[in-house]
Amino acid sequence: MKTAIFGGSFNPVHNGHINLVKEICRKVSLDRVIVMPTYISPFKKDDSGFVAKGKDRLEMCRLAFEDCVFAEVSDYELSRAQVSYSADTVAHFRDIYPDDELFFIMGSDMLLSFEKWHRYRDILKMCSIIAASREDKQSDLELLEEKAEQLRAYGQVIITEISAYEMSSTLIREKIMKNQDIACYMPEKVVKYIEDNHIYG
Repeated sequence: MKTAIFGGSFNPVHNGHINLVKEICRKVSLDRVIVMPTYISPFKKDDSGFVAKGKDRLEMCRLAFEDCVFAEVSDYELSRAQVSYSADTVAHFRDIYPDDELFFIMGSDMLLSFEKWHRYRDILKMCSIIAASREDKQSDLELLEEKAEQLRAYGQVIITEISAYEMSSTLIREKIMKNQDIACYMPEKVVKYIEDNHIYG
């Protein structure tokens, strides 16, 4: 089995996240993707001044990915109620799936600063990195390949291009606060959950 971990704040989850997972699954032939909302301190404020509760971000992910048969939503980092290092999370799933080929999905910007991550060499020993580069950012590819080649001294790094899907959780939150339509940015069930529970209103 090929199992990948895909973490993020998902504040909120949107079609860009879903599209990324589907494309990478197809290109790398993954069998399972563990979608995992990260723990965020309740005292932390982002640019728009609000981070949804962990239970709400978890439920939005479950609704967003419920039709993706290969996706599993995990509350592992949320249940720990502390900021988690990716190395610890990867080690946890390495123990759960000892016979699987394990991957860790990240954005291209994260790969470029990966050497600053806590125990980054250990992460590369436990799993392969999949870095997603958007097709409209061709200028990044040379930089990414250069960085990937450096990191391959410690493990496998895969660079894969995905379709451009320009949106951000910050933009969506701003639109919600301005009572603007967000139906085109996320699945209908997620929109309804946000509206019914007044998540960002």
